[in-house]
Amino acid sequence: MRFHFALTLQALWTSVCQAAMQHYPAAWGHYDVCKSQIFSDEGLTWDYMACQPEAADMTQYLKVTLDPPNITCGDPPETYCALENPYMCNNECDATTEELAHPPELMFDIEGRNPTTFWQSTSWKKYPKALLVNITLSWNKTIELTDDIVLTFESGRPEQMVLEKSLDYGRTWQPYQFYATDCLDAFTMEPKTVQDLTQHTLLDIICTEDYSRGYVWKYDKTVRFEIKDRFALFAGPRLHNMASLYGQLDTTKNLRDFFTITDLRIRLLRPATGATMVDENNLSRYFYAISDIKVQGRCKCNLHANSCVYDKEKLSCECEHNTTGPDCGRCKKNYQGRAWSAGSYLPIPKGTANICIPNNIGPVIRPNVSSLGVANRKEVAPQVALSTAPSVHVANSKRARVCDNELLRCQNGGVCVNNVRCSCPSDYSGLLCEKPRCESELGGCGGPNSGQAPLTPPSTPRLLLLLLLLGSALRRDASYWPAVL
Repeated sequence: MRFHFALTLQALWTSVCQAAMQHYPAAWGHYDVCKSQIFSDEGLTWDYMACQPEAADMTQYLKVTLDPPNITCGDPPETYCALENPYMCNNECDATTEELAHPPELMFDIEGRNPTTFWQSTSWKKYPKALLVNITLSWNKTIELTDDIVLTFESGRPEQMVLEKSLDYGRTWQPYQFYATDCLDAFTMEPKTVQDLTQHTLLDIICTEDYSRGYVWKYDKTVRFEIKDRFALFAGPRLHNMASLYGQLDTTKNLRDFFTITDLRIRLLRPATGATMVDENNLSRYFYAISDIKVQGRCKCNLHANSCVYDKEKLSCECEHNTTGPDCGRCKKNYQGRAWSAGSYLPIPKGTANICIPNNIGPVIRPNVSSLGVANRKEVAPQVALSTAPSVHVANSKRARVCDNELLRCQNGGVCVNNVRCSCPSDYSGLLCEKPRCESELGGCGGPNSGQAPLTPPSTPRLLLLLLLLGSALRRDASYWPAVL
C-alpha cells in the first residue's frame, strides 16, 4: 500500500509539472540516432531518422602545411626582441633544442602549460619585403563548422590577415573574412563587424578591424571568425530557436555550404608593429607566433550517419540508411531503387532519413511515422534571399511561388492563398507563418533575448482537478504518511 501511495503521488506530481510546462518548447534534438525499432501494423519495424555525428575538436584530425616551408624560426638559431620593449631581447629560437624550438604542431597541443607553447615564424629581416606566411589546415574530408574559429597569437595580432576556405580539398579558395587595422587601406573595403550582418547579408565577405588594433600581449591575443553570431541571425541570440536555423540550412544550399569546408588557410600578410613606422634598426621585434588554433565541427555525413571514424590518418563517416562513401554521398550496391538524397532536418525533431531502398522495391515506400504522429514528410522552411558576395554565388534567391500546400506548406495553421502568400493566424508571422509574432515584439517571447515562446501556465480548471486528485490520494493513505516521510 505504501508503494501504491508513493507511485500515485509521483504520477500526480508529474502530471502537475507537465501541465505547468506544456506550452514551453522542448529542447531540439541533436539528431544523434539514425534508427530505432517501433511496433506497427506490420510488427516490429525500423523507424529511420536523420542523424549526424557529435561536434568535436577537429584540430586533432588535421594536417598542417606552411608556405614557405622554411618560415618556421630556429634554422639558423635566432634571438628575438619583445614587441613592446625593443631592449628586451632574450627570446631565443633554436630548432635543434627541444626547449627552444617552436614547430607548427605546437599550435594544436594542450593549452595551459607554463611556459606557453607556440609556433613562431622567422623575423621580418627582409623588410621592406612583406613577411608573408600561409598556414593551411587540411582534413581530407568535408566537415561542417559548429563553433567560432579562434586563433590565439603570442606575438601581437597581425595587422593584416585573411582567413580563407576551400570546399574542394585545396584546389580553389575563397575568402571567409579579412582582418586589418585599416580595412580601406589594406583591402579597399569598408570596415564592418558581424553585428552589421543580417539574414539577407550573412554570406557577405567582410573586413573587420575588431581583431587587429592594439598589441598588448595580455589582453588582445585572439582573432575570431564568428560562426555562432551568424547562427544567431536565424536561431536567436541564445541559439534557442534551432528549428529556424535547421530549416534554413535544409532549404538554402549556399547557406549550408558557407559553414562547410575541407580546408582552411590563414594568410598572414603583415605582423604586429605597434606603431605607424617600422623600426628598421630592430627588425627582430616583428614576427608571427600562434599558441593555439580552435576549430569545432563535425564530419559532414549528409544526415546519414551519427559517427565518424579516424583510421589510417583519414576521417570517414560510418554510414547508415543503406548509404556509402566518405560523406555517405551515394547508395550502396543493390540499394539504388531510387536516386540518392541527403537527409533532411525537417520535420523537427526527427527529420527525414531519405533512406536508399533495394532495387526490387521501386520508388515508393511506406512513409515513416514521426513522434508527432504525422507522416514523416519533408517540410520546407522559407528560403531567405541571400545577397551575392564577391566570391560566393548565392542560389535559391528566386522563388516561383511562396506556398503550394504540397512541398511549400503554410505552417502553424496558415492557409495558402493563390500560391502567392500564406494567411497566418494572429499568433504567427513570416513568409510561411513560421515565426511566433512575439519574436518581433519588445522583450521577445518570454523575456529579453530569450528566443523562446512564453511560458504559459496550465488552465485553472485542469490545475484544480489535479490538486483535488492529489488531495484525495493523500487522505486515502494518511495512515501511511509518517512511513513515507
